[in-house]
Amino acid sequence: MIIYNVTTNIHESVHDQWMIWIQHKHIPEMLASGKFISARLVRVLVEEEMGGVTYSVQYTTDSKETLERYYQEDAPKLREEGEKLFGDKMLTFRTELQVISEH
Repeated sequence: MIIYNVTTNIHESVHDQWMIWIQHKHIPEMLASGKFISARLVRVLVEEEMGGVTYSVQYTTDSKETLERYYQEDAPKLREEGEKLFGDKMLTFRTELQVISEH
């Protein structure tokens, strides 16, 4: 199992708008791609020197191959809207994680 982790620092001035968008539009669209089994939105409990609020969305998928298909088939379109809506008020980085065991 693979976790596609998207960490985002969002500026306070667009925070509320982003929260509505991420929960009611973006995450549902990611899940609708058929590439992910589940998604979890969590707040990162650190205070950034640059300000803003940091969140992580953890999307679970069955394999690296499925994640690669997401990158090729869905990622450009799904990333574009957030960039248009929030621009430089949103800083995002992505990490791929492999689940070794769950307890």
